[in-house]
Amino acid sequence: MVLRESPFPNRLLSGLYSLGQYLLFPSYWAADCLLDLTETTAERQQRRCCRCCPLQALVTGPLLLLLLILSMPSALLGLLLWLPMQAARRPFAYKHNVLSRHPEVWELPGTGKVFSFVSANVCLLPNGLAKNSNLGQMKQRAARIGQRLTHGEASTSFASPRSSQFDRERGAGPGEISVPFPPDVDFVCLQEVFDQRAGAHLCQLLSPFYEHIVYDVGAYGLQGCCTLKVLSSGLFLASRYPVLAAQYRCYPNGIREDALSAKGLLSVQVQLGAAHGQRIVGYLNCTHLHAPAGHSMCYGAHAQIRCDQLTMGLSWVQLFQDTHAQRGDVVAFDVFCGDFNFDNCSSGDELEQTHEIFRQYQDPCRVGPRQDRPWAIGTLLNYLHIHEEAVSTPEKLKRTLEQEEGRRTYLAGPILQDGRPDPSAAGSPWEGRRIDYILYREHPTTISLTTEVEKFSFITQLAGCSDHVAVGLRLLLNPVPQ
Repeated sequence: MVLRESPFPNRLLSGLYSLGQYLLFPSYWAADCLLDLTETTAERQQRRCCRCCPLQALVTGPLLLLLLILSMPSALLGLLLWLPMQAARRPFAYKHNVLSRHPEVWELPGTGKVFSFVSANVCLLPNGLAKNSNLGQMKQRAARIGQRLTHGEASTSFASPRSSQFDRERGAGPGEISVPFPPDVDFVCLQEVFDQRAGAHLCQLLSPFYEHIVYDVGAYGLQGCCTLKVLSSGLFLASRYPVLAAQYRCYPNGIREDALSAKGLLSVQVQLGAAHGQRIVGYLNCTHLHAPAGHSMCYGAHAQIRCDQLTMGLSWVQLFQDTHAQRGDVVAFDVFCGDFNFDNCSSGDELEQTHEIFRQYQDPCRVGPRQDRPWAIGTLLNYLHIHEEAVSTPEKLKRTLEQEEGRRTYLAGPILQDGRPDPSAAGSPWEGRRIDYILYREHPTTISLTTEVEKFSFITQLAGCSDHVAVGLRLLLNPVPQ
């Protein structure tokens, strides 16, 4: 199966779609700049140091508002052109890069093999929306994220040991707090790459290292019951191995601001090698579940939405795998990852903690509901603190998170059923909200394989670029002697 790179069947439709986007862009840019007038913590501190004029926004704001009003006629024309094109658009773009370096083909029977995965919420929204997470400068952050994903510090490897202090405090296990991203990651799964310019920039930066990239994932325009989707799903996947098939499905039950984005599930089948003339394949499923809209008495409704999305996701995964499987396939791995927007420590997330997905897939960080491994920590940062000096660099954040007091300060804490902070979390131990997951499961195949978690990493290298700690997983697959 060969994936077509363009999301459109011909150049005419692609050109009309691009024309509609060009006509919409002035209004989009003006609206984004208006929202961008809100200052982040870092910008506020910089303004005080530089003694910038606080009246600048009062001058810029009216000019941007005037531009937004003047650009509305062309935006309306662009919308009338852009909306019908969605019916002809495949809900993702695919880039195939011809590289001189290819991953080693895995052949069975033979020796085992290690596959590594990274999942990260990178918060690449338009500048104005990113300010809600105390982040701005989307273009600069996208460049830094792409660089850090591909150029880890040479002094630290993915399998490097954690600090001795962290070992003594947390106990032995496959977990580590790491600064750099692991070298030679096989699969990168990102969430919140909502801005198309950021997605295209990341695609360009990762192209020299990843031969196959699926990006701009999502169904725009009017979807379902006349719901207007103005943002994509934010999902982005890069693979060193050939992509055989890809499918995206949109969750139909988003509410409030989440209803404006096409959050859903991206499923991908990759080819890893061959066994007795049959394919060795792997499955990756990347998602971003519904996010609660602040502290709300209807937080339970948000929990039910996420549970329904997970249930839909499981059925879509099974349908995708049944559709694209071939007789005799050896399934090496089946990974389900992403930002689930719930944790395993909060009483407010009790409904999601017992979902069926944790019976079908294994969570390396989890013992059971409300109980994680001793080495697991939270992945959601307290966004009010992400630009403070203690987390201004990845190395500082790593050292901070190795201390329990640092985790209390810089990781978001457990919540109650109404979304408010849980006052009982003041006790010990305190880990923070782990809402970013990499789950896996084994499949029965003609050649039996054992799966071992070689390493699970909490990666701090996106400090200052995102309000999440990235996570990494290394799976060791060994054939069982017959």
